[in-house]
This record gives sequence, structure tokens and C-alpha cells, in this order.
Amino acid sequence: MILLKKKISTDKAPSAIGPYSQAIIAAGTIYVSGQLPIDPSTGSIAGDDIKAQTRQSLENIRAVLESAGAGMENVVKTTVFLKDIGEFTEMNEVYAQYFTDDCPARAAFQVGSLPKNARVEIEAIAVL
Repeated sequence: MILLKKKISTDKAPSAIGPYSQAIIAAGTIYVSGQLPIDPSTGSIAGDDIKAQTRQSLENIRAVLESAGAGMENVVKTTVFLKDIGEFTEMNEVYAQYFTDDCPARAAFQVGSLPKNARVEIEAIAVL
């Protein structure tokens, strides 16, 4: 069986910082790589607090999805990686602004550290 996949790339989200794609579409599903809170216009982490960083990570996901012809409403699953699980409530306040009706399934947990010393990284799976 041949798996057909398509690489998704946009300059409206940060470039991959390793050997991976911003997203891949396969069998009508968009797999968005973990998005750090990097502002693509500056290449720097957006803000020092969890709210600003969560917002930027979600904006990066939105930009990748839009380049694939989808939107946040297409997201069916997210995984949120937090540097400090104690910031879950603040992250969730921002997250709730992006997902309102028919919210995606989600896992969220604390990790030892994140690239570029970010406070959050979020990955998503969406359907076309």
C-alpha cells in the first residue's frame, strides 16, 4: 500500500527547527507538529507568560491549518505540553478562546523542558 502524504509549509508560522514538517496531510487528516510560541516575524518566543505563549502557539496552529485549507474548527485532537502544570488554568483560559463549540479531544501534561525554554508547545490533529 502506498501512503500518499503532502507536506504543509507556511511562512506565517515558525519554520521547523529540526528534521520535521510543520504539518502533513495524509488520508484527509492534517497532523500539525508541535507549535512552540515563536513569533514567525521575529523568530523569538512571544512573551514571558503562559497566556502570551499559549496564544502564539495557537496562532501558529491556525496559520498552518489555514495553509492546508482548514481552520481551528477542523481540529479533532490536541496535545498540550506544559513546562509547569501549575499554569494549566491560565493556559486553559486562552485555549478556551480558540475552541468553543464541539471542542477537540485533548491531553495536557507537564514535561521536563521544551525547546527554546518555552512554557508551552501544542500539537494538533485536524480533518478536512
